[in-house]
Amino acid sequence: MPKARKSQISLLDTPYYHCVSRCVRRAFLCGEQDGKNFEHRRQWVEDRIHTLSEVFAIDVCAYAVMSNHTHVVLHVAMDKAEAFSTEDVIQRWHTLYKGTLLTQRYLSPELRKDLHETQIKTVGKQQQSGASGCLISVGLCVLSMSMTFPPKIPP
Repeated sequence: MPKARKSQISLLDTPYYHCVSRCVRRAFLCGEQDGKNFEHRRQWVEDRIHTLSEVFAIDVCAYAVMSNHTHVVLHVAMDKAEAFSTEDVIQRWHTLYKGTLLTQRYLSPELRKDLHETQIKTVGKQQQSGASGCLISVGLCVLSMSMTFPPKIPP
């Protein structure tokens, strides 16, 4: 039975992780399949790995993009993550995702002044309760599992 990612990652034991992600339905990410060449996707995958490592507190030690799967060896940069402010975490998250209405308003100095004190505390509590740690585990997950880059890969 699969274990939750939360129970698989222990930064106390090691900050290094080898992650593997396979394509579904025996599909090919790169290379040739049924006379079609998908080799151009390899560079997309490599570019995305590097982009994601800049957003999250994850260093890429090594990677291999195979025809139907990828390998990445990742180092969790805990010192980087712990240095992130609330704004840093939100801005990094917003480079990939739209974010919530609350986080969008929080980042805007003009809109932040209209936020209620409890809304500001809500964002601050997320940071205190480990938003940077969340950014690390999400980074591991995205780097190791996400094969949706660019969002729609043409055939």
